[in-house]
Amino acid sequence: MFYYLDEESRTIEPFLVSLIPFLHFITFLFILRCLEWKFGKTSMRKDPFFRISPRRSDVCPNPEEPEGEDEDVQMERRRTADALNSTNFDEKPVIIASCLRKEYTGKRKRCLSKRKKKIAARHVSFCVRKGEVLGLLGHNGAGKSTSIKVITGDTKPTAGQVLLKGSSGGDPLGFLGYCPQENALWPSLTVKEHLEVFAAVKGLRKADAAAAIARLVDALKLQDQLKLPTKALSEGIKRKLCFALSILGNPSVVLLDEPSTGMDPEGQQQMWQAIRATFKNTERGALLTTHYMAEAEAVCDRVAIMVSGRLRCIGSIQHLKSKFGKDYLLEMKVKTLAQVEALHREILRMFPQAARQERFSSLMVYKLPVEDVRPLSQAFFKLETVKQSFDLEEYSLSQSTLEQVFLELSKEQELDDFDGEADLSVKWKLLPGDP
Repeated sequence: MFYYLDEESRTIEPFLVSLIPFLHFITFLFILRCLEWKFGKTSMRKDPFFRISPRRSDVCPNPEEPEGEDEDVQMERRRTADALNSTNFDEKPVIIASCLRKEYTGKRKRCLSKRKKKIAARHVSFCVRKGEVLGLLGHNGAGKSTSIKVITGDTKPTAGQVLLKGSSGGDPLGFLGYCPQENALWPSLTVKEHLEVFAAVKGLRKADAAAAIARLVDALKLQDQLKLPTKALSEGIKRKLCFALSILGNPSVVLLDEPSTGMDPEGQQQMWQAIRATFKNTERGALLTTHYMAEAEAVCDRVAIMVSGRLRCIGSIQHLKSKFGKDYLLEMKVKTLAQVEALHREILRMFPQAARQERFSSLMVYKLPVEDVRPLSQAFFKLETVKQSFDLEEYSLSQSTLEQVFLELSKEQELDDFDGEADLSVKWKLLPGDP
């Protein structure tokens, strides 16, 4: 059986054939965008149609002004504002985080009650300069991970702005390296395969990739694990691999979220040495979060301590020790135990506010307030006199450690958390007989 098309059908058919692909394109593009909005999260902000050029995001103002800030934090905020407005791109820091604020909506306590907002970050502003490693310290819930997620684009800030070096260029994958807390690895792929895949994704040529992988393997002592699948690796080796993947390709911005967690001391030393070598005197910079004060002192040029979502202080480690260290630690070791009580009385006479902390056999430890110790020359003169009078084996006078400064500042967050829990759990009411 044969069908014949009339003249009108012959005219319409080519038109439909050419129109249908355009209709398919518009339909599938609409479906794709709907799926991305619902399931895709917001990791890469792209043009909504062609998805090739970064889209400028509106900067929302903060609803409140910062109060009672440390002068160093205020100075860092001014430095951040100047860096944002600077037209000299060569002098711009590699990371600029300006007035970041992030709010989360909590669950309702009752059906008709309002949702209570939890503020994870308030007016957080800092810069990471070229060749610098900035350490971000804080207890759980202080806002460290939230700040990292805002910078990576995993979550959108309620207010504030982030500017990364290279983010406006044509290489959207090469400028940023990220070592997350969780080991984001393929269980079945070997260490070498991971390195090769990431090198290819970052656009390294085969010869350059082989040379870069060889350097990283040598620096992190991964030779024996190259052919092992990641599911067979220890936690420490996995952390080494995640760090290696984050710096592969020499990205200008690197974010290290608890990089040495779960590693043995030898592995930590190798990691810290690699971090120092990667960023010292280079055009790159890194933001590092950690719970280990030893890690911060080993690799960080500056340290910022977060308390209850706020930046409590920022500066070099020595600067923070001098500014927030309230006490000095005096340790003395006597040769004969018979001198202990007489020596204790003499220390209290010379340093009236001294508080004995510990005593282990012949070792005596005191905490001395700063006002009792300064000037240091006079304090050492007194201690030399004591050493000769009591024939001490040795003594040392040291400044507060970074850990002591951190714990002292973190007490503020503990008080805030306690007050918050009290407000939610305790309701006061007047008894009938009270006025």
